[in-house]
Amino acid sequence: MDYDLDDDPQRVQRDAVWEWLSTQAYWGRWRSRADVEAQIDASWRVVGAYRRDTGEQVGFARAVSDGVGFAYLADVFVVEGHRGHGLGKRLVKLMIDDGPGGDMRWVLFTGDAHGLYRGFGFTEPDRTAMVRPARAGT
Repeated sequence: MDYDLDDDPQRVQRDAVWEWLSTQAYWGRWRSRADVEAQIDASWRVVGAYRRDTGEQVGFARAVSDGVGFAYLADVFVVEGHRGHGLGKRLVKLMIDDGPGGDMRWVLFTGDAHGLYRGFGFTEPDRTAMVRPARAGT
């Protein structure tokens, strides 16, 4: 199966993104639809993966950034039936290496995809990093 990837925010199929994030995302099922919409709208950049034959969105990633030196990668996913085609790597590459933030300091939080992100230079935080955890319930 062939896929197209691009960073056109108008192409994002918000229903598909909401469906996956609200049912599959262990990291953020607490969000409301309005929260997800606001996050997409406020994103510095979004990248989607789409089936070439149907146009169906099957992958997504978004980033928040100051546009100069720092970016946060979030909500990266590939729909289960489309995994194994390298789409996760392609999404992250387009977002980070092939986009305007290639030289920025990037951060992310993940509980299960360390191998994927290590391939893009992510490592555990050094002594300069501090994190304030989310408050209970989020």
